[in-house]
Amino acid sequence: MPEFDNLVAVVTGGASGLGAAIARRLADGGAAVGVLDVNPAGADPAFFAVAADVSDRDSVAAAIAQVAEKFGRIDILVNNAGIGAQGDVAANDDAEWARVLSINVTGIARTTSAALPYLRASDSAAIVNTSSIAATAGLPQRALYSASKGAVLALTRAMAADHLREGIRVNCVNPGTADTPWVGRLLDAADDPAAERAALEARQPHGRLVAPAEVADAVAYLASPRSRSTTGTSIAVDGGMHELRLRPE
Repeated sequence: MPEFDNLVAVVTGGASGLGAAIARRLADGGAAVGVLDVNPAGADPAFFAVAADVSDRDSVAAAIAQVAEKFGRIDILVNNAGIGAQGDVAANDDAEWARVLSINVTGIARTTSAALPYLRASDSAAIVNTSSIAATAGLPQRALYSASKGAVLALTRAMAADHLREGIRVNCVNPGTADTPWVGRLLDAADDPAAERAALEARQPHGRLVAPAEVADAVAYLASPRSRSTTGTSIAVDGGMHELRLRPE
């Protein structure tokens, strides 16, 4: 039997990029998938897509309720929605700091809070948050983004401690630079897109960008009922960027 058979998964930011790959992987494993996204029209028609803004508590609560009404339950929540930010600590004003933290960090709290009643009723409850290599390695010109993803890593551990005895496992993935539309837009805006791409690839020890499907497989492992003893941890999907120190060729 597929590992996610008879389970319902919610993926925020699931209409494109990493979220779309995660939604597809869970569906391939047998899950019914609800996608929450600010642009649900871009989602795969195979999924139940609902408009949701994770920076708005009422919007998230209404979207989670729609998924629960559609499928009758929620077993897995993937908090993947997020936005990027560039620059050092002086590059973004207070409003931008508040906006990024509201989406990347508080958005997880809002969505999880709305989903908790359904997760508590599941015997296969799992939450997977999308953090980043930026949570564990200092990257240049990523101060605000790194702060938000470091908070996601810490929040994951705190959530795991809070909800373990309720039968809810909480973990996160820390992707390296992935080959997503967002990274594509950054490359397009660079003075020399080809050189910038080569630099990003070289920064990761395995010499290439991370494939979204690789991140999706890690999420599936953490979300799977087969991983019942895994909670409060993170999986790096970064080509060895965090842990390895290779000598120059």
